[in-house]
Amino acid sequence: MFERPKTGERAVLVHVDIGIKPDPDELREFQELAASAGAEAVALVMGSRKVPDPRSYIGRGKVDEVREIIAARDAELVIFNHPLSPSQERNLEREFQCRVVDRTGLILDIFAQRARSFEGKLQVELAQLRHMSTRLVRGWTHLERQKGGIGLRGPGETQLETDRRLLNNRIAQIRRRLERVDGQREQGRRARNKAEIPTVSLVGYTNAGKSTLFNRITDSAVYARDQLFATLDPTLRRVELGGEAGMVLADTVGFISNLPHELVAAFKSTLQETAEAALLLHVIDAASHQRSVCVSEVNSVLRQIGAHEVVQIEVYNKIDLLEQGAPRVERGEDGLVKRVWLSAATGEGVDLLLAALAEYFHQEYVRRVVQLRPAEGRLRARLFQSGKVLSEQITDEGGWELEIQLPRREFDRLIHQETDLSHRFIA
Repeated sequence: MFERPKTGERAVLVHVDIGIKPDPDELREFQELAASAGAEAVALVMGSRKVPDPRSYIGRGKVDEVREIIAARDAELVIFNHPLSPSQERNLEREFQCRVVDRTGLILDIFAQRARSFEGKLQVELAQLRHMSTRLVRGWTHLERQKGGIGLRGPGETQLETDRRLLNNRIAQIRRRLERVDGQREQGRRARNKAEIPTVSLVGYTNAGKSTLFNRITDSAVYARDQLFATLDPTLRRVELGGEAGMVLADTVGFISNLPHELVAAFKSTLQETAEAALLLHVIDAASHQRSVCVSEVNSVLRQIGAHEVVQIEVYNKIDLLEQGAPRVERGEDGLVKRVWLSAATGEGVDLLLAALAEYFHQEYVRRVVQLRPAEGRLRARLFQSGKVLSEQITDEGGWELEIQLPRREFDRLIHQETDLSHRFIA
């Protein structure tokens, strides 16, 4: 048995294709993940198997190969591009005598580095603790011993049981704190809904350029780099679209294939902004050879968080990396905007996206002329109070003729409450 070292960034990367053809893009993504975590890759071990080995995932031959590389390259860490079971991870650590991190642990480590806000740090810690709770069968010898010594002998609780109890207590504490934070976030959503300000959420595969586009539209300085999960904490900014239209743009965490379930569960409150958005801007790397796969992965996560029914406009970014990339708008059979091709880095086509957003939200407004009787002064005051009266004329009967512009939902609510009003609209 051994004590697991706490530090070390010199890593051997292990990628094994299980029953499928090798995918260069998947391997490249794995290498970028390791680099984003700060690992110094000293070697890459590749292979293929029909099925994973139940004991070590990669089989005895590959285990021996990795052990020799660890000794030759003085490696301190082995990173697998696969989810490992607790027993597989424990067996591999015994064989290699160094730390072993699977794909889930790698992504969790990156999230821990990127979290900046109080809520983000709590969510990452919750995901890490949930992951750790399945891995309390480790290579530490003290986990198998009972408490002993003067003043410590008692009911015979093992160290493993103590660790599990402390872990569960901490998880419960974090959940209570996140519930309070989620309550504050819900108040913000209710305030925006009351003010009829729609939320537009940027979603997409990690490193598709969401934060760069967010900065371009909002003239902000959100951290944006050519790396996976460059930004983690959600950011919201108000954007004016001209006329009566305005929106709140939300930049969210990027998705990735095989996103750990612990992360989806922990970030559910943050991702709720996406689920309750009025519109999703699905940012896609137009220059990626695997863009269709990335789109499928993003839509899969959207289904998990209940956002798959929210209207989407696909934004094909990075057209500056295409040989014949030109900004353009593509419409569906119904005439509505379906896709916008642009470059967030150069700004080409961003004006087309803003025009598409203005068009979309202007469609949600209803503009009518209505006649009010002299006795309906209270309704007239209500319309003026809402600030939606564009013009007013006094009629011969002493009433009023008002030109109003209302959001569709507010207009429908007005018709429902004032049933006698529906037949008095002129246009």
